Amino acid sequence: MASSNRIILLIDMNAFFAQVEQRHNPALQGKPIFVVGGPGRHAVVTTASYEAKKLGVKSAMSLLQAQQLCPQALVIIGNPDKYIDYCYRLLNIYKEFTDLVEPYSIDEAFLDITNVQELFGAPKEIGQKIKQRIREELDLTCSIGIGPNKLIAKMAAEWQKPDGLTIVEAKDVPQVIWSLAVEEMVGVGSRMKIHLNNLGIKTIEDLAKYPSYLLKAKFGKYGEILHQFAWGIDESAVDPGSFDEIKSVGHSYTLPKDVVDLELIKWYIYWLSSKVARRLEKEGLAGRTIRLSVRSADFNDFGVQTSITDKTNYPQKIANVAYELFLKNYVGKNVRLLGVSVSNLSSQDQFQLDLFCDKPKMASVLNSIAQVKNKYGDDIIELAIMILKNKKRWIRQKVGCFLTNREKGHAFAEKVGARGKI
Repeated sequence: MASSNRIILLIDMNAFFAQVEQRHNPALQGKPIFVVGGPGRHAVVTTASYEAKKLGVKSAMSLLQAQQLCPQALVIIGNPDKYIDYCYRLLNIYKEFTDLVEPYSIDEAFLDITNVQELFGAPKEIGQKIKQRIREELDLTCSIGIGPNKLIAKMAAEWQKPDGLTIVEAKDVPQVIWSLAVEEMVGVGSRMKIHLNNLGIKTIEDLAKYPSYLLKAKFGKYGEILHQFAWGIDESAVDPGSFDEIKSVGHSYTLPKDVVDLELIKWYIYWLSSKVARRLEKEGLAGRTIRLSVRSADFNDFGVQTSITDKTNYPQKIANVAYELFLKNYVGKNVRLLGVSVSNLSSQDQFQLDLFCDKPKMASVLNSIAQVKNKYGDDIIELAIMILKNKKRWIRQKVGCFLTNREKGHAFAEKVGARGKI
């Protein structure tokens, strides 16, 4: 049963990116808008305003599908720097109420208010004060969930949107959450829902009453965690240091057109891995867990990861592992999005290189490459596979495939015989 000795608050900003854009441009207020990551017919809706949400538009929906539901919506290309600025301004407000603040995402944060009630009042009063401060200072609204732990607070914040406030006491957890569909519980995504439904688990109560040892046998440690969640148990603390610690480094890219060609998919995985490796190198980090994310043409998301023996920030190693994950695990056809990330990070104090490689010599080479990139830019040196692929992709232009502006420039140089003479 949920512990009653803590009071945790989760603040969820309503349609955050869209709200910020509407605040900055009064002409957008009251109108349906889509915030997208970039231009192009394959763009994805990052955030939709509530005017658009009422018509069925959801985050992660393709722009094409969203426009079919809400053709009158205005499309805004997002500005991450603007949203991050607002994130910090929100955190400054939260920290005036408690020093135990953990950012959960750019638009969500946990606050532990267990020991500040003598200063600011009862939990509901604290929530109302925070909502008022956000509204007065930033002209934004949020939904707040308050519960005995992070799990319940997170779920409660979802129940009254927009601009809601929901409180769940520890003693009420079973009667409040057990009637909900199992997919409404934190940690149960679309794929896990299918697995649980196949076991006859339709509601959170079904999950709570299912034998935990069978869940562990089926899903490993995660099965045990889900069983505890179903009983409202979550002992994780609000961690103020989580925002300062980089837990993973990743890059993803929505492809300009659906791709089935393995060589082209491999090229993109190497390209993304190089970007990840470069960021790790800049931060002085290396990692052991490599994750590949894929979105198919029908917008089904797939992710798989593996851990290697020694940590690495070497692009070839990251790319090789990621591509192997793709070959062994992905069963879809057309690929729309690819992502590569590295987690389980620690400080960089060694390189994981191929067997029989002279490690000290290669470390020296990689250090020299980093210095060159620092001076002349990240694109000055690339993995050989990527350069060779540029040539093949220029040839693909003859059969109607796309090229980036940079690749068009390379292709033109090759065509007139200029490349290599610059």
